[in-house]
Amino acid sequence: MASKLVAILLVTIFLAHDAYATSRGLGLNRSNSKKVEFGFSAELQHVDADKDLTQFERLERAIERGSRRAKRIEEIIQSSTSSGSEVVAPLSPGEGEYTMSLAIGTPAQTYSAIMDTGSDLIWTQCQPCTQCFNQTTPIFDPTQSSSFSILSCSSQFCLDLQQETCSNNQCQYTYGYGDGSNTQGYMGSETFTFGSASQPNIAFGCGTQNQGFGAGPAGLVGMGGGPLSMPSQLGASQFSYYLPSMNDASQSSTLGFGSAANGTATGSTITTPLVQNPSVPTFYYFAPTGISVDGNQLSIPSNAFTLNSDGSGGMIIDSGTTLFYLEQNVYSIVRQAFVNSTNLTPVSAPSSGLDLCFQLPSDSSNLQLPSLVLNFANGNLELPTSNYFVLASQQVICLAMGSQSGMSIFGNIAQGNILVFYNTAASTLSFTPNF
Repeated sequence: MASKLVAILLVTIFLAHDAYATSRGLGLNRSNSKKVEFGFSAELQHVDADKDLTQFERLERAIERGSRRAKRIEEIIQSSTSSGSEVVAPLSPGEGEYTMSLAIGTPAQTYSAIMDTGSDLIWTQCQPCTQCFNQTTPIFDPTQSSSFSILSCSSQFCLDLQQETCSNNQCQYTYGYGDGSNTQGYMGSETFTFGSASQPNIAFGCGTQNQGFGAGPAGLVGMGGGPLSMPSQLGASQFSYYLPSMNDASQSSTLGFGSAANGTATGSTITTPLVQNPSVPTFYYFAPTGISVDGNQLSIPSNAFTLNSDGSGGMIIDSGTTLFYLEQNVYSIVRQAFVNSTNLTPVSAPSSGLDLCFQLPSDSSNLQLPSLVLNFANGNLELPTSNYFVLASQQVICLAMGSQSGMSIFGNIAQGNILVFYNTAASTLSFTPNF
């Protein structure tokens, strides 16, 4: 069976950010002093939404960032499996794709920061800043906030850093990213405000030396599974999001936390176990049981997406990786299935990062493309066509998928038009289509 190319020429592409943060192997249900479920919602917007770019330029930039990120994730996983222990180097995969609005301090100062499900550390640039990048808002000045305090070297959050240093009993941090950028500074505690909801005593990095980052957002909000992340610090057992399109500069979406982690969607919900890798506890994993293309179940081993005991394999869901990357053997099978079932002429990719592309006919009004379905033990998740085919030029569409060594990554394009709901208390991940 085939799904119609619903507005492929309008292509709704969904992206997401990159950064791998550190923790000490504590589980998704790590105890936290903030026992009360804290609820709030925040607006999400793509990082390139306010830039004067064509949709093709946005796509190219996102794929380039996502490709670097996917490679870095692969290196992180390989390093953890070869060492047989938790990753020691405080490195993140790299740039980000979505920003959220929040306020810091008392009185509150408003900032835009990258939202990243692939990292843990929360940080922003701080005065006095010896090396800072340009941001759209004034740099945070902790001396102007009555609720700010510096964390001591004995604080639990300082000990949760993979590599901490101490100076005059002040906790220092250094955090590097796979693209060569890095942030250094000291760890502080502060009140964070989201809309009208405020939460005191959030541990975050006050960056005084930051290099390699593009202008715009002031810092990053880690949403990973480690103890320094925003969900862990808030004691929020659930969060959800729809990812906004990078092609519509005016489009935004909502990140929901705790009691605000809900939304309306029209499709049936698929719920699957949310798995944590003890070697790299930041990342969120899930495991489809198979894949169907054009109504045909593919001959893929049932354990192809299972996380192995040594930390290898599995499928990560990541807001910062752009494409849907499949383990290379699985990708070869899926790619061939699309070649066999797509009644279009294959052509070379017009930009790097895309592998399988097709020439569109002059009249695409009745064009049909093969369906793509992720199979689970309790049901199937059919993806909208725009989640796995992208318009790469005026007359060329490409499969928004790629190959990865030893593991798979469910990137942000594939998550588009879907309410993604993380329940860390129940260790479940839910998908509710909204198309």
